[in-house]
Amino acid sequence: MQDIRERFINLGIDFAPGQEGSLEDKISALAVGGNIPGAPVDFSHGDVDAFTPSPGAFEAFQRGVQEGGQQAYTEYSGRLSIREVLAQRLTNFTGASIAPSPEMIITPGTQGALFLAMAACVGAGDHVAIVQPDYFANRKLVEFFGGVVRPVRLDYEDKSPAMLNLDQLEEAFHSGVKTFVFSNPNNPTGVVYTAEQIRSIAELANTYDATVIVDQLYSRLRYEGTQYTHLRASGINPDNCLTIMGPSKTESLSGYRLGVAFGSASVISRMEKTQAIVSLRAPGYNQAVLDTYFNEPEGWLDERILGHQAIRDDLVRLFTEAGYATRVPEAGSYLFPRLPDLNVGTEEFVKLARLQTNVTVTPGAEFSPLHGHSIRLNYSQDRNNAVAAVERLIELAKRYTR
Repeated sequence: MQDIRERFINLGIDFAPGQEGSLEDKISALAVGGNIPGAPVDFSHGDVDAFTPSPGAFEAFQRGVQEGGQQAYTEYSGRLSIREVLAQRLTNFTGASIAPSPEMIITPGTQGALFLAMAACVGAGDHVAIVQPDYFANRKLVEFFGGVVRPVRLDYEDKSPAMLNLDQLEEAFHSGVKTFVFSNPNNPTGVVYTAEQIRSIAELANTYDATVIVDQLYSRLRYEGTQYTHLRASGINPDNCLTIMGPSKTESLSGYRLGVAFGSASVISRMEKTQAIVSLRAPGYNQAVLDTYFNEPEGWLDERILGHQAIRDDLVRLFTEAGYATRVPEAGSYLFPRLPDLNVGTEEFVKLARLQTNVTVTPGAEFSPLHGHSIRLNYSQDRNNAVAAVERLIELAKRYTR
């Protein structure tokens, strides 16, 4: 059993967004050459100044404040009138019906939803299937709640489409794993799972009566030609599926800390009870901002997708021309290029990049112990600054290449 201090040490936040100020200690001794000047770019998260919040968000927040106590003190699972509207919009989006009660909860961000979902499904000693690579908090939360990670490999570098190792997933279920967690689109690679793979996940979950938690945070930000399949509309037992979404990324509403989880009524019930002792509810006035979610002006989403696609194409070209293995993302705003063979470790290079180029990226080992050779970039940034930042990164890497 983990010592309580060890449990928190293992959470590790040094490379988390907003924590980068602690990375420069003692790294200057490894620096080769001078600094490469340029505008600071933090690829560890999106830039809400470059891609501003969706229209009407602040006005909706103001209306919530003006409404007073009724909006401030909602039910623990969120104000029912808001959930009723969201349930219809998300039913239309996912292709499977959602009951606003008891199949939906509004949470303090999608990170909050993920925490509550893990708390509802993972106990000490439970084995949980996790994709490698995938969102870093998946692994950390399983371990925090005393669970054991059972890795399932995603082969994305040399295959199109990328392939989830379904044999490993079935082996995990067969051995007693009762929870599988994954993101679709995948964070950090931008992979979108094929319809066939999603149906296979649904069939395996049904066969082994396993719960699947799917993070669909970027499922609206899909590029031209990408086909998306919702797990909850693919034949899975409704009580075995929990979907997490929210307006923090595509819609740039991260500052409002809003997430939505929907699906399994039994899991939602446990999440609500957990939320009641953690945060009571998602911030009441902020919940009013969800009026704008899936309710943007005509053409707004198309324009936002095109803006991200242009940056994606620029950065993929730069990395590819420099010889970096880089998969073209099918959705979302993440790149996961493989670094050349360096004479410093990836974490050291990340620190050096911040020190010498004013560029912040996330080391690949955050997403899988097998992917320490890669870095993740969130390219939801000013286009010109993003291009210049990647050019500086590539120039810096040449100094440290074997």
